[in-house]
Amino acid sequence: MAILVIAEHDHVSLKGATLNTVTAGLACGGDVHVLVAGAGAQGAAQAAARVAGVAKVLLADGPALSDQLAESLAAQVLSLAAGYSHILFPATASGKNVAPRVAAKLDVAQISDITKVVSADTFERPIYAGNAVATVQSADAVKVITVRGTGFDAAAVSGGSAVVESVGVVAASAKSSFVGRELSKSDRPELTAAKIIVSGGRAMGSSERFSEVLTPLADKLGAAIGASRAAVDAGYAPNDLQVGQTGKIVAPQLYVACGISGAIQHLAGMKDSKVIVAINKDPEAPIFSVADYGLEADLFAAVPELVGKL
Repeated sequence: MAILVIAEHDHVSLKGATLNTVTAGLACGGDVHVLVAGAGAQGAAQAAARVAGVAKVLLADGPALSDQLAESLAAQVLSLAAGYSHILFPATASGKNVAPRVAAKLDVAQISDITKVVSADTFERPIYAGNAVATVQSADAVKVITVRGTGFDAAAVSGGSAVVESVGVVAASAKSSFVGRELSKSDRPELTAAKIIVSGGRAMGSSERFSEVLTPLADKLGAAIGASRAAVDAGYAPNDLQVGQTGKIVAPQLYVACGISGAIQHLAGMKDSKVIVAINKDPEAPIFSVADYGLEADLFAAVPELVGKL
């Protein structure tokens, strides 16, 4: 039994979610192979070969995969699927775009967002915004799975010595074409990979105050900045900063929630954080139920004071 992990990368290096997915693959109990599909992606393939536990790296390198469009990447995965019992994707925007296409073509049920491997055919995944955990058993010959990165430790980036094997590249899909990409650039850590996150909620009041209050604290801590859905919907922060059930799932070492009430949808995205600090003037705010440290105070006074003490 072999397991195929679909690497997420920038053609030069692997993205962190791939390492968590490798750990999930190892827990399934077979040899883990990693597919690196891209153009000029030898650097990413070599990085995958050094990951501890990886038995083989499959490198599909060609212009058709330069932009890693879902249609082309799904076709590439399907061309290799026959040799594998499990196909694992990180539960990221990219993975969630490709995995359903692969599952549909294979006529199997996708198993989404797993947080634990019980056995080779049985997995745990959160449901009801994380308030319950479902144990799912699959009888499908090929199991197509997306892996929630916060549920698994990252595999070591060194210690492996896998062979890199080139595989044929499928023809580019005619169903879609790459038009352009707009990337938000920041000197801060990526939200899903950050060890410290400072988040703001609707209580921030405006985009100006959101930035004015949170930026100095994030700078002091070397943290990424996040936001609740209410803050995003109000226009205080861009969509890519949203943490929660309909945003990004994070599990940093430290999560500081400023003016966030703690709606169930937000808690679903951050309650696995190692240490949670909540600052809110409402003593009944649900965020205090999951916080390790709670400060009942006006955030506009408390946060600047905290920055001054750091």
